[in-house]
Amino acid sequence: MHVLVASCLMSAEDGAGAEGTSRALVLNATFEPLGVVSTRRALLLVLATKAELVHSTERIFRSERTTFPEPSIVRLARYVRVPRDRTLAVNRRTVFARDHHRCQYCGSTAESIDHVVPRSRGGLHVWDNVVAACRRCNTRKEDRLPYEVGLVLRSHPVAPRQRVWLLATSGGAPEEWAPYLGEQSLTA
Repeated sequence: MHVLVASCLMSAEDGAGAEGTSRALVLNATFEPLGVVSTRRALLLVLATKAELVHSTERIFRSERTTFPEPSIVRLARYVRVPRDRTLAVNRRTVFARDHHRCQYCGSTAESIDHVVPRSRGGLHVWDNVVAACRRCNTRKEDRLPYEVGLVLRSHPVAPRQRVWLLATSGGAPEEWAPYLGEQSLTA
Protein backbone atom coordinates (compact mmCIF):
# COMPACT_ATOMS: atom_id res chain seq x y z
CA MET A 1 0.00 0.00 0.00
CA HIS A 2 1.23 3.51 -0.79
CA VAL A 3 2.10 5.87 2.01
CA LEU A 4 0.32 9.19 1.69
CA VAL A 5 2.96 11.80 2.47
CA ALA A 6 1.27 15.06 1.55
CA SER A 7 -2.18 15.92 2.82
CA CYS A 8 -2.62 18.95 0.58
CA LEU A 9 -4.59 18.82 -2.63
CA MET A 10 -3.25 20.08 -5.92
CA SER A 11 -5.36 21.29 -8.81
CA ALA A 12 -5.01 19.10 -11.89
CA GLU A 13 -4.81 22.15 -14.17
CA ASP A 14 -2.57 24.68 -12.46
CA GLY A 15 -0.86 22.85 -9.60
CA ALA A 16 -1.95 25.43 -7.01
CA GLY A 17 -2.31 24.12 -3.45
CA ALA A 18 -5.63 24.03 -1.64
CA GLU A 19 -6.80 22.95 1.76
CA GLY A 20 -8.17 19.40 1.99
CA THR A 21 -11.62 20.44 3.18
CA SER A 22 -13.56 18.75 0.38
CA ARG A 23 -16.11 16.06 1.10
CA ALA A 24 -16.89 12.69 -0.45
CA LEU A 25 -20.10 10.69 -0.51
CA VAL A 26 -19.80 7.15 0.88
CA LEU A 27 -22.08 4.51 -0.63
CA ASN A 28 -22.84 1.09 0.78
CA ALA A 29 -21.98 -1.95 -1.35
CA THR A 30 -25.57 -1.73 -2.65
CA PHE A 31 -25.02 1.90 -3.81
CA GLU A 32 -27.21 3.21 -0.96
CA PRO A 33 -25.86 6.53 0.41
CA LEU A 34 -24.42 6.11 3.91
CA GLY A 35 -22.76 9.39 4.75
CA VAL A 36 -20.36 12.17 3.93
CA VAL A 37 -16.65 12.09 4.91
CA SER A 38 -13.58 14.17 4.13
CA THR A 39 -11.90 13.37 0.82
CA ARG A 40 -8.78 12.38 2.73
CA ARG A 41 -10.79 9.77 4.68
CA ALA A 42 -12.36 8.53 1.44
CA LEU A 43 -8.92 8.15 -0.17
CA LEU A 44 -7.67 6.19 2.83
CA LEU A 45 -10.67 3.83 2.47
CA VAL A 46 -9.78 3.29 -1.19
CA LEU A 47 -6.07 2.74 -0.48
CA ALA A 48 -6.94 0.20 2.24
CA THR A 49 -9.20 -1.60 -0.31
CA LYS A 50 -12.19 -1.05 1.97
CA ALA A 51 -13.85 0.99 -0.78
CA GLU A 52 -13.66 1.53 -4.50
CA LEU A 53 -13.50 4.87 -6.29
CA VAL A 54 -16.76 5.57 -8.12
CA HIS A 55 -16.20 9.21 -9.10
CA SER A 56 -13.30 11.62 -8.64
CA THR A 57 -12.80 15.36 -8.97
CA GLU A 58 -10.19 17.10 -11.13
CA ARG A 59 -7.98 17.65 -8.09
CA ILE A 60 -5.33 15.18 -6.91
CA PHE A 61 -3.51 14.04 -3.78
CA ARG A 62 0.25 13.76 -4.14
CA SER A 63 2.61 11.41 -2.32
CA GLU A 64 6.35 11.06 -2.67
CA ARG A 65 6.15 8.70 -5.65
CA THR A 66 2.65 8.87 -7.08
CA THR A 67 -0.58 10.83 -7.35
CA PHE A 68 -4.14 9.85 -6.48
CA PRO A 69 -7.37 11.38 -7.76
CA GLU A 70 -9.43 13.20 -5.12
CA PRO A 71 -12.49 11.02 -4.42
CA SER A 72 -15.94 12.52 -4.75
CA ILE A 73 -17.89 9.25 -4.43
CA VAL A 74 -16.65 5.93 -3.01
CA ARG A 75 -18.46 2.61 -2.59
CA LEU A 76 -17.69 0.27 0.29
CA ALA A 77 -16.39 -3.17 -0.69
CA ARG A 78 -18.55 -4.91 1.93
CA TYR A 79 -22.16 -4.30 2.88
CA VAL A 80 -22.62 -2.38 6.14
CA ARG A 81 -25.85 -2.85 8.08
CA VAL A 82 -27.12 0.56 9.18
CA PRO A 83 -29.56 1.01 12.08
CA ARG A 84 -32.68 2.73 10.77
CA ASP A 85 -33.70 4.38 14.04
CA ARG A 86 -30.84 6.90 14.14
CA THR A 87 -32.04 10.46 14.49
CA LEU A 88 -30.45 13.59 13.16
CA ALA A 89 -29.64 16.43 15.55
CA VAL A 90 -31.86 19.49 15.39
CA ASN A 91 -29.57 22.45 14.74
CA ARG A 92 -29.50 25.60 12.65
CA ARG A 93 -27.76 24.03 9.65
CA THR A 94 -29.99 20.95 9.43
CA VAL A 95 -33.21 22.96 9.95
CA PHE A 96 -32.14 25.40 7.21
CA ALA A 97 -31.41 22.47 4.86
CA ARG A 98 -34.79 20.87 5.58
CA ASP A 99 -36.59 24.19 5.01
CA HIS A 100 -34.46 25.14 1.96
CA HIS A 101 -33.18 28.29 3.74
CA ARG A 102 -36.66 29.86 3.51
CA CYS A 103 -38.76 31.43 6.25
CA GLN A 104 -41.65 29.08 6.98
CA TYR A 105 -43.94 32.03 7.70
CA CYS A 106 -43.38 34.42 4.76
CA GLY A 107 -41.06 32.59 2.34
CA SER A 108 -38.17 35.07 2.40
CA THR A 109 -34.56 34.10 3.14
CA ALA A 110 -34.25 32.55 6.60
CA GLU A 111 -31.80 34.00 9.10
CA SER A 112 -32.68 32.16 12.31
CA ILE A 113 -34.66 29.27 13.70
CA ASP A 114 -37.94 29.62 15.55
CA HIS A 115 -39.80 27.38 17.97
CA VAL A 116 -43.42 27.23 16.78
CA VAL A 117 -44.55 26.66 20.36
CA PRO A 118 -42.09 28.86 22.28
CA ARG A 119 -39.85 27.15 24.81
CA SER A 120 -41.18 29.62 27.42
CA ARG A 121 -44.59 28.01 26.87
CA GLY A 122 -43.38 24.43 27.11
CA GLY A 123 -42.34 23.92 23.48
CA LEU A 124 -39.56 21.40 22.93
CA HIS A 125 -36.46 21.66 20.75
CA VAL A 126 -37.58 18.87 18.40
CA TRP A 127 -38.07 18.60 14.62
CA ASP A 128 -41.85 19.01 14.89
CA ASN A 129 -41.50 22.34 16.70
CA VAL A 130 -38.55 24.10 14.98
CA VAL A 131 -38.67 26.00 11.68
CA ALA A 132 -36.43 28.37 9.75
CA ALA A 133 -37.54 32.00 10.02
CA CYS A 134 -36.51 35.42 8.80
CA ARG A 135 -35.55 38.04 11.36
CA ARG A 136 -38.73 40.07 10.74
CA CYS A 137 -41.13 37.15 11.37
CA ASN A 138 -39.13 35.82 14.31
CA THR A 139 -39.08 39.26 15.97
CA ARG A 140 -42.80 39.75 15.29
CA LYS A 141 -43.68 36.37 16.80
CA GLU A 142 -41.43 36.66 19.89
CA ASP A 143 -42.70 34.22 22.57
CA ARG A 144 -46.21 33.89 21.19
CA LEU A 145 -47.96 31.26 19.10
CA PRO A 146 -48.13 31.97 15.34
CA TYR A 147 -51.91 32.48 15.26
CA GLU A 148 -51.66 35.08 18.06
CA VAL A 149 -49.74 37.44 15.77
CA GLY A 150 -51.39 36.48 12.47
CA LEU A 151 -48.63 34.19 11.16
CA VAL A 152 -49.38 30.97 9.30
CA LEU A 153 -46.89 28.16 8.70
CA ARG A 154 -46.31 27.41 5.01
CA SER A 155 -45.75 23.73 5.85
CA HIS A 156 -46.00 21.63 8.99
CA PRO A 157 -42.51 20.87 10.37
CA VAL A 158 -41.58 17.18 10.55
CA ALA A 159 -38.41 15.18 11.10
CA PRO A 160 -36.47 14.52 7.89
CA ARG A 161 -36.75 11.01 6.54
CA GLN A 162 -33.56 10.91 4.53
CA ARG A 163 -30.66 11.58 6.93
CA VAL A 164 -27.84 11.32 4.37
CA TRP A 165 -29.60 13.57 1.86
CA LEU A 166 -29.98 16.22 4.52
CA LEU A 167 -26.34 15.98 5.60
CA ALA A 168 -25.16 16.17 2.01
CA THR A 169 -27.24 19.19 1.10
CA SER A 170 -26.62 21.07 4.33
CA GLY A 171 -23.13 21.80 3.07
CA GLY A 172 -23.99 21.84 -0.62
CA ALA A 173 -23.92 18.62 -2.67
CA PRO A 174 -21.90 18.35 -5.90
CA GLU A 175 -23.86 17.54 -9.07
CA GLU A 176 -22.30 14.07 -9.40
CA TRP A 177 -23.94 13.02 -6.11
CA ALA A 178 -27.49 13.58 -7.45
CA PRO A 179 -28.01 10.11 -9.02
CA TYR A 180 -27.12 8.46 -5.71
CA LEU A 181 -29.09 10.81 -3.48
CA GLY A 182 -32.07 10.90 -5.86
CA GLU A 183 -34.92 13.35 -5.76
CA GLN A 184 -35.86 12.16 -2.29
CA SER A 185 -38.33 14.05 -0.20
CA LEU A 186 -37.14 15.16 3.20
CA THR A 187 -40.52 14.69 4.80
CA ALA A 188 -42.33 11.53 5.76
